[in-house]
Formats: sequence, structure tokens, C-alpha cells
Amino acid sequence: MKRKSRLSPRKRSVIVFAVFSILFFGWYVLAHQNVPKQRTALKYAEVSRGNFELVVSSTGTLAAVETVEVGTQVSGTIDKLMVDYNDTVKEGDILAVLDQSLFKVAIKNAKAGLLRARAELKQAEDEYTRNKPLYEKGFLSEQEFLPVETEVATLKASLLSAQATLEQAEIDLEHTVISSPIEGTVIDRSVDAGQTVAASLSTPTLFLVARDLSHMQIETNVDETDIGRIQKGQQVRFSVQSYAEETFTGTVRQIRLQPETVDNVVTYTVIVEAANEAGLLLPGMTATVDFIVHDAEDVLFVPVAALQFKMGNKENGNQLFCLDNEGKLEGMQVEIGRSDGLVTVVTGKDIVDGMQVAIGFEKSGEKAGEEGFSLSSLLGKTMGQGPGPGQGPGPRP
Repeated sequence: MKRKSRLSPRKRSVIVFAVFSILFFGWYVLAHQNVPKQRTALKYAEVSRGNFELVVSSTGTLAAVETVEVGTQVSGTIDKLMVDYNDTVKEGDILAVLDQSLFKVAIKNAKAGLLRARAELKQAEDEYTRNKPLYEKGFLSEQEFLPVETEVATLKASLLSAQATLEQAEIDLEHTVISSPIEGTVIDRSVDAGQTVAASLSTPTLFLVARDLSHMQIETNVDETDIGRIQKGQQVRFSVQSYAEETFTGTVRQIRLQPETVDNVVTYTVIVEAANEAGLLLPGMTATVDFIVHDAEDVLFVPVAALQFKMGNKENGNQLFCLDNEGKLEGMQVEIGRSDGLVTVVTGKDIVDGMQVAIGFEKSGEKAGEEGFSLSSLLGKTMGQGPGPGQGPGPRP
């Protein structure tokens, strides 16, 4: 008779434990094989309503609309200085007077030369009057009479030259009085009383007069990539460092076609005119300029990442994804408007202010609610397993 072998209780326990372990492992693999790696939760942003503005930014320098450099046409020493910095002058007002003593002496010499030329001409004409009858009667040959006739013509020319010399001396004396050619403000003075100025090769600049500082202009350089969006008459907003809290406005007056190239960067000069009734803007100030390319009020916009979000391997097109009532992602067709690279204007019959839309997935290791998207700090998004009470981009000024 054969004896049946029996397993000990300990071995049976080991076998049962192994079987349950294998079954549990298989169930775990089957339950998690379709879960995407490194995607544990969706990140959301809020659809916001507000004002949208697209601008091109640049910097420029403030200057008067019209400035005139006042110089001198004659050399001399500054005898009297009649104006100073920031003085307001009218057209014809005297700015400075040069020492006139040498110019007055030159006038006296010119007058003496004129008197001498007149006397010599009279003497030659008398000689001509006496000799002409003799020549006509044959008592003088043509060879003898010709020098007399030539002397009269020569002295007439000398008289004209003496008259021109006198006129030149008088003009030079007038130029010793330097007057303003326009009505405006003296914004620069480069001479002092007693200083000698020379006008030998080029006219030296003594004063700089701005016509009207109640109207200013900004000379700003715009990159070639943005110049196509700048137009004459376009509205401009700018600020200066001296009044950081103030916002000034202007209008594009001119787009100069001559390009400037610096370090292989091509720019174009754009002239912006601005009112300065309060007198806060001064020539030479640096202005930070925003050209307003597009401005829309009371529109809906979302972060650019919301339009880049896709499901699976298919592009979402012009769709936003939000959670439906059952907690599943649902695509919503929208029309895309202007974008500034951070947010995009959208329109659609089903999109409303405050709606939460998906912008991406949290990677493994991120804590719930931790913002990994680069726009989070700017747009105030709230992220987690589902829509939360986050804040979207607020209205723009």
C-alpha cells in the first residue's frame, strides 16, 4: 500500500502567496499600461475679457520741431551779449553785437576811396572834353587821343569798385549786429562777452534758437521687421524718465525712407510729433515710445499655450479644450484674432469669460497647483486635476 505525500502547511502558505502576488502584478500591469508617462494632471488657464493692445516699442530723443543755428558772417570780438539761455526772443531781436570800431574805420576808408575815384574821374573827363575837339579837327592823332579816352573808361570802373567797397563795408557793419531770424527760445549759447569769433571758412554757431517748444518731436529708430506696421498719422504713446508716472501721446508725422545700418541691423527713422503745452518735455530727453498697431476693447483672449494644446497626435486647429459636465475634455471651435505673442484674441459662440481651458500637462515631480508654464506668473493661471478658481489676464490699460 502506497503512502500519499502531503504538503506541509508552511509550503501551502508560500504557494498561495506566490499565486496571489502573480495575479496582483498582472492586474496592476493591465490597469496602468495605457497611462501616459510623466502626465499626471492638466494645467488650466482662464478665458479673460478686457482691452487688447498690440504695440511696437522703440526709443527716441525729444527735440524741438524747428531749430535755427544763428552764427556770424564777419569775424570780431563779442562786445555786447544781449540774451542768455532760455530767453524768449522775437524775430529781429538783437542777440549780440560785435566790436564795431574796425568796421567803422573800414567804412571811412571806403568813403575816402570813393571820393578819390570821383575826383580822378572828373579830371579825366575834363581832359577828354578839352582834347576831343582837337582830335575831331585833326590837331591830334588817333594814337594821341586813345589814352585820354581809355583813362576815362578806366576811372569809371574804379569809381564803381570804390562804390562796391563802401557798400561791402556798410554790410559788414550791419552784420556786427546779430539778430534772431525767428521767434522762439534760446536753448543754446556758445559764446561769452569778450570772446573772439572767426568766420573764415565756415560760419560759427553762436546761438541755437527753437521756434516753439509747445510742440516737440521725437526722432526714433524702428527696426526693419516692424517698420511695415508703422503708418503716417498712427497714434503713439510714450514716456520719459523724468516723469515716469506720466503718459504722453503723439502722432507719427514722417517715416524717412533713408535706412541706417548699425552692426548689420537696419532701422528707419520715424518722426513723432507731440504737444507740450505744460512744458514738461525738454529737448534731448530720452522717450520710450509705443506705436499702437491695434487696439480693441472688451474682447476675450487666452494664453497662446491654450491654442497650442492638442489631444493625442492630432493637431487641434483653432480649438480650445475645456472640461464638460462629466469631467472629460471637450474641444470647442473658435476664431483666432490678433496676438502679441503672450495672449491671443478669440471669438466663438460657446466661449465665455471665466471659462477654464487646458494649456498643457504637469510633468512628474510637479506638485499640484505648481506653475510650470512660462506664462503662469503673468497670466495668473490655476492648475490641478480640474478647473479651479484661477484668475486670467486682467484688462489692459
